[in-house]
Amino acid sequence: MIRGSDSLVNHQINMAGKGSSAQVYCREHPDAALIEDYHAGDMICQECGLVVGDRVIDVGSEWRTFSNDKNTKDASRVGAAENSLLDGGDLSTMIAAVPGGGKDMVDEFGKPMYRNRRTMNSSDRALLNAFREINQMADRLNLPKMIADRGNTLFKQVHEGKSLKGRSNDAIASACMYIACRQEGVPRTFKEICAVSKISKKEIGRVFKLILKTLETNVELITTGDFMSRFCSNLQLPSSVQKGATYIARKAVDMDLVPGRSPISVAAAAIYMASQASSDKKSQKEIGDIAGVAEVTIRQSYKLMYPKALQLFPDDFKFATPIEQLPMQ
Repeated sequence: MIRGSDSLVNHQINMAGKGSSAQVYCREHPDAALIEDYHAGDMICQECGLVVGDRVIDVGSEWRTFSNDKNTKDASRVGAAENSLLDGGDLSTMIAAVPGGGKDMVDEFGKPMYRNRRTMNSSDRALLNAFREINQMADRLNLPKMIADRGNTLFKQVHEGKSLKGRSNDAIASACMYIACRQEGVPRTFKEICAVSKISKKEIGRVFKLILKTLETNVELITTGDFMSRFCSNLQLPSSVQKGATYIARKAVDMDLVPGRSPISVAAAAIYMASQASSDKKSQKEIGDIAGVAEVTIRQSYKLMYPKALQLFPDDFKFATPIEQLPMQ
């Protein structure tokens, strides 16, 4: 290789770099492509070997990676993205001691030891584990990152308040996920949260009430319409049946036909009634499996609604089965 002088290289850059970015080229072979040697930081003419540029920045990984290894994660030292919910973003460094401190705080030469925050305390470790659990639940429920972030923020508020000591972090994380879904307008049932976590429905409900009381926050009351589109979509019912079921459930609540019944069971009973009147009939078992409601619960709500079925259907509903021939239970 022949190394060109710095003055020549600078002259070539000044002459060629008229635009926003400077260009270098070989004075003997202006049209020849240049080879970038990242190891040496040079740009070399492939025709004559003249080094026409130096101090090239290597944009590759700092450490070598091995494709044959089982763990193919890039071993660069840049670390993960900063997490604003952790103190210092887990990127700061702290001094363990000052000169003259305890023997366990200094090295063999008596100098203070420096420790990276990756040797985190138990509080940060608990936060990271909870954040990981909440993100995994969001993935299993096919929820966007925005909802997982809200759940993480809620957990941090509860964790810093230290008012739920003695409660499992997994239970608190599950309850925070449930609250985040409610607050973002995409509510999930306790059974759905329970299915993607390790905590029982009863425990999630108990911690949910404690969090609402501790944070002095509230959530919007869930209605039958919050679940209708998702349940009907999972049941592969047409929009006409979904529209009819939504009208039936709202009308039943307005007429006070199902007092004390949960919105989920009312929505399931309305779907059953609308589907039985259409050509896309679904059984109580099929609906119960999707809605997470027992067949007997759907049957009880349906029995309360059946006597007023004539008043519950919308006027434009297309009947495949007349109301008189609907099942009585």
